[in-house]
Amino acid sequence: MSSIHIIAARSLNNVIGRGSDIPWKVKGERKLFKEITMGGTLIMGRVTFESIGRPLKGRSTIIVTRKKEFQHDGCQVAHSIDEALLLAKQIGKTIFVVGGGELYRQCLPLADRVHLTTINTEVEGDIYFPDFPSKNFELIQEKTYKSNIDYCYQIYRRSNGVPCLSEP
Repeated sequence: MSSIHIIAARSLNNVIGRGSDIPWKVKGERKLFKEITMGGTLIMGRVTFESIGRPLKGRSTIIVTRKKEFQHDGCQVAHSIDEALLLAKQIGKTIFVVGGGELYRQCLPLADRVHLTTINTEVEGDIYFPDFPSKNFELIQEKTYKSNIDYCYQIYRRSNGVPCLSEP
């Protein structure tokens, strides 16, 4: 069974986006994302995908959208998170949910691990990461990075080993 990982970067005030943009440019943070997700399967919402503009090299991409006619070369399309997870499990690689905000909310109760980068700044935005950490996860790794804006990368593991469907 493929494990489900959430990977996100947030500001100190939990912002993950402003419209379709990431409201910061931090040297090294995208490289870290690439290192973590390389070889895995990425699940993302259509708006997140359109902000990237293309499938990312070395990773399978599944786009979740309500638009029935949507398609993109090099990607699979799903119309629900359940359908996306089924497709991802068939691929058999580590699953990374990479945004946006609604997918994070839907997938957090299903996640085995959460890779969370906190950017040491507060920004204005309209898309937020869910309230985290929760009692259902334990911190297992932490590293601070010095950059043009410092950031902290943390890995959390589900503490009881089973999904908690009552998590917010």
